[in-house]
Order: sequence, then C-alpha cells, then structure tokens
Amino acid sequence: MIGAYSRAMRPRQTLSRDPLPSLWLLTDARNDAVLGRALARLPRGSGLVFRHYHLPPAERRARFAQVRRLCRAHGHIAVLAGEARWPADGHYGRKIMGRLWLATAHSAREIARANLRGADAVLLSPVFPTRSHPGAATLGPVRFRLLARLSAVPVVALGGMDRGRALALRWPCWAAIDGLS
Repeated sequence: MIGAYSRAMRPRQTLSRDPLPSLWLLTDARNDAVLGRALARLPRGSGLVFRHYHLPPAERRARFAQVRRLCRAHGHIAVLAGEARWPADGHYGRKIMGRLWLATAHSAREIARANLRGADAVLLSPVFPTRSHPGAATLGPVRFRLLARLSAVPVVALGGMDRGRALALRWPCWAAIDGLS
C-alpha cells in the first residue's frame, strides 16, 4: 500500500525521510484496552498517534512508553500528540525540529500554514461523521479532495475512516480510531 501511495503523490509531495506510513491508528480512552491487538493486526510499517489526553501526565508517559515498545515490536512508528517532549518518532500537531511532524488541518488556511511551516504530512479532517465529534460538519469526499490538492506534502484522511471508506474515497493514506481498533 505504501508503494501505491508513493505513485499516487504528485511530484511535490515527497518526504526526505523513509516513506510515510499509509495507515495510522490514533489512540484515546475508547481504544486503550485493545491497543495491543490493534497494533498486532496493522500491517508492518504503520503509524500510531498516541493521544491519551484522558490520563494524568505521569500515567500518560508510562502508557506511552508501553505503547511505543509495542509499536517497535510490530515495526510501527509512534508519534506523540500534545505538549510532551518525550522520546518519540515524531509529533502530531506540534513541530519539533528534527522530528517527523504531522500537522492537523480542517481548512485551506490550516493547510497553507502547514505548508509554510514545513510539515511532513497533514491529517485532514473530518472527512466523514465521527463518534469523536457527533453532529459536526464534515468535509465529504469532494471538499476533502479539493483541500488535499492544496497541500505540498502527503495528506492523511481522518474522520470516520475505515477500510471501506478509504477504498470508496480512493485515498491510500488514512487514519482512524474506531475504524482500526
């Protein structure tokens, strides 16, 4: 799937690092109990975005260390969300020099900001309705594609994604919480 993603990218959408994972699992309180099984089922070379904002700082750090070890055991990369600066393969939503940076975007303005600041990839959301934000407006497939074309870097589809929706969207790089847990 990563090879298909590389071929699908426009020439300006390249990374100077190893290929970006095409599949990303995001964590939160809902999928904490099944993370071990979920990571084992993901294809080798997938990515994990560790959020777990529900935990107090010390517990969150300890849980991240456990999850990071699981990621290593299964050949995945572990990206850390939030303000923490613990050892991680990259950061979600926050730029730290020298590390993979996954920016978040919901609009053309946010994509432009990610382009200017040098993001390695953009998680563009919400494509479809989600349990995380019930009733929130969604981009839908057409607006998602129009916005994705504005990005200078790979775009990861997020929001209500699962394998079936990724296939219907014909987008090779996607992320989910429930859809992969």
